[in-house]
Amino acid sequence: MSDTHNSSIPKKIKLDATSPPVLENEHNSNASNNDVDEFKFSNELSLETIRQIQQEFCKERNWDQYHSPRNILLALIGEVGELSEIFQWKGEVKEGLPDFSKKEKDHVGQEMSDVLIYLIRMADRCKIDLSTAVTDKIRQNKLKYPADKVFGKSQKYTEYD
Repeated sequence: MSDTHNSSIPKKIKLDATSPPVLENEHNSNASNNDVDEFKFSNELSLETIRQIQQEFCKERNWDQYHSPRNILLALIGEVGELSEIFQWKGEVKEGLPDFSKKEKDHVGQEMSDVLIYLIRMADRCKIDLSTAVTDKIRQNKLKYPADKVFGKSQKYTEYD
């Protein structure tokens, strides 16, 4: 039997402070998002696939010699600046960018892609497993910001009782 039917069921990542991430079916979750349009990324590329593609791209051009962690960081900051410029004079921007033209949204996607590519390249050059680091950071944040203490609040974790 094919997993095609099951793969169309929305899933959530269940992550607690001690266990590895687990995908669970949305209907098994206690969360209810019936009134919210769900957004999710495609499963087309993993962080590792992007890392491999970018590594090969740089190798084919003999750019490794220029890709020290410092240089990649500076390039990353430049790309974040380019992304920031798109939003600089827009005022408050609504979720989903409904007031942006297709051209503007495409530009946002291009600049976000540049940021992600440089971030993954920096992780590669620093030998940091970004997937593991993200998982660890999410666990730390869950401990710093327990939902029962911070629900609906925006203060830093040091300001909570």
